[in-house]
Amino acid sequence: MRITGGKLKGRIIKCPDGVIRPAMDRMRESVFSILGDLSGKSWLDLFSGSGTIAIEAVSRGASHVELCEKDKIKVNTVLENVEVTEKECGVKIKCHFMPVEYFIKRCKTKFDYIFFDPPFPYKFHEDLIKKADEAGMLNESGMIMVHRPEEHFMPDTIGNLTRVDQRVYGRSIVDFYAYKK
Repeated sequence: MRITGGKLKGRIIKCPDGVIRPAMDRMRESVFSILGDLSGKSWLDLFSGSGTIAIEAVSRGASHVELCEKDKIKVNTVLENVEVTEKECGVKIKCHFMPVEYFIKRCKTKFDYIFFDPPFPYKFHEDLIKKADEAGMLNESGMIMVHRPEEHFMPDTIGNLTRVDQRVYGRSIVDFYAYKK
């Protein structure tokens, strides 16, 4: 896997052992292109895997970045990828190694962008987005993105959030949710 843009463009990211479904380069590049400049923005990468999405956010200017991954097999690789990124970019990436569901219950931080990328068999996308909304994790002008398989339905509205965009990448879909205006 490689970083698709920003300061670290082209850098190769190590892939951890275990089950992983890395976000396609084309999908990541497109999502970050849609969002534009992340300078000064905060980013949360949930179901982080290798940390690639969080690292991509740092590469593109995000100044406060956190990630969450529960699979203990991935910890060393994530920490290695994060350490190299922090040295090159001077931005600390806060890592949480626990189930996303537990992290959401405990989180007291607001983010500009939250990216959910659960394993494709995962079935609780809507519930997690609703819980993140109820927990006040998203800044007022923020955006939640969820990467899912095409066969997994997502509603237009979840809690106080409305789908404002949707992009299709093969059998993958990324839905973009923001607060109703």
